Amino acid sequence: MTTATTTFPGLTAGTWAIDPVHSNVGFTVRHLVVSKVRGSFENFSGAITVAEDGTASVNAEIDVTSINTKNADRDAHVRSADFFDAEQFPVATFTSTGVRADGEDYIVTGDFTLRGVTRPVELKLEYNGVNPGMGNGPVAGFEATTVINRKDFGISIDMPLEGGGAVVGDKITITLQIEAGLQA
Repeated sequence: MTTATTTFPGLTAGTWAIDPVHSNVGFTVRHLVVSKVRGSFENFSGAITVAEDGTASVNAEIDVTSINTKNADRDAHVRSADFFDAEQFPVATFTSTGVRADGEDYIVTGDFTLRGVTRPVELKLEYNGVNPGMGNGPVAGFEATTVINRKDFGISIDMPLEGGGAVVGDKITITLQIEAGLQA
């Protein structure tokens, strides 16, 4: 996130590392037209770097091989060349390019790379503030969502259903619940 005018109250200068133990990177996608499959990634990392003037930037990585949809066969298929092609592209990345206020929330813009394809995305961000923490320094909380089209990232497999529609929808909602700690 980079901006000269939008700051986050209480978020002091320094590097705020994402705590994967207290964070979640999840997604939902339409399945068989009538329901949604939910999943998450077990391994991810990132940091929010806040400059002295309060401007911030975000860099994050997601290990797509760590997908967990609670179904091993489905996870293996999503790792395959039909979807993530995780053998060739094991990491998805996000690098912020800007942030702006949106009422009480924020819009974070950035470049998201999945399967070797980079596209601009916007995340709707709720900033939950800063807490002094439990003896290891302050922590900050964020929740963000975005919707991407899988076909924009080269995931073009179509598995049409006999009665219309497809096994897997095109739109994927990504939801981030992030706790980040200020590094000493």
